[in-house]
Amino acid sequence: MSTLDALIELQDLDQFAEMFADPANVSRLRRLGYAVEKREGLERERERLVGSLERRWVVLYERSLARYGRGLTAVRARVCQGCFITLPTSAAPPPGEAMVHLCEGCARLLYWA
Repeated sequence: MSTLDALIELQDLDQFAEMFADPANVSRLRRLGYAVEKREGLERERERLVGSLERRWVVLYERSLARYGRGLTAVRARVCQGCFITLPTSAAPPPGEAMVHLCEGCARLLYWA
């Protein structure tokens, strides 16, 4: 699993954990027919993902998550979807490569969508 894939999965797990922390959300999901499991499974999977990533990416992700509520942000048409600045062309990864970068404006972790 690539660093980008692991970070996206980590962000998804964090979003699920946040959603499951609210009893109203859990109740709504159960009414819709979803099997809402205990949070321990999410926490174990999160620990596994964090263990598979380089420490620098985990530190940057956690800092961004604490500051902005999301650890990873997409870039579309060279625009950071977190702070909406236009990034220089040199910041984009080569075509066909998915790489993680830091936004020069807000310091969020970025991935090109």
